[in-house]
Amino acid sequence: MNRCNLRLTPSLVALTASAGLLGLPALAQTDQSTQATESTPTEPVKPNVRKFPPKAVRGEMVVLAPPVIGINGKQARLSVGARIRDVNNHFVLSSALLNQKLVVNYVLDNTGLVHEVWILNAEEAKEKRPGDSTTFFNFITGGGPSTPAQADNGKTPYDQLPAYNR
Repeated sequence: MNRCNLRLTPSLVALTASAGLLGLPALAQTDQSTQATESTPTEPVKPNVRKFPPKAVRGEMVVLAPPVIGINGKQARLSVGARIRDVNNHFVLSSALLNQKLVVNYVLDNTGLVHEVWILNAEEAKEKRPGDSTTFFNFITGGGPSTPAQADNGKTPYDQLPAYNR
């Protein structure tokens, strides 16, 4: 039992052959021979500097236990649907950033929760921005020795402990 219509077979072969030939002019317009032989000196690639909203603030973020984060040493929360973008402007889940100190620009929503976060690259971190006055870096800068934080050995007198204003 032959189900193929023999009268349509030559026209189908001609149609597929013509469809294959339609791509040849486009292939001829791409000059692939000169692209492979040209050698240009490689320049160092500079990271892109993104444009941030005017209300974005600079800070140092540490994801503690999502949605709880630390911004500049103070506890904060990510809003529902918060967006975190990495240095390549790709979305990142907050759980992938656990316990990493990152220099970021962030925007708060109208309830005070952190809604948008951009992890900064080296060029973006150099720009001045309102927020934290100290400069942090996500990368090794080759700077000098850092001063170690003072440790409390548990024998500090009560009157010398830090006080908080009420």
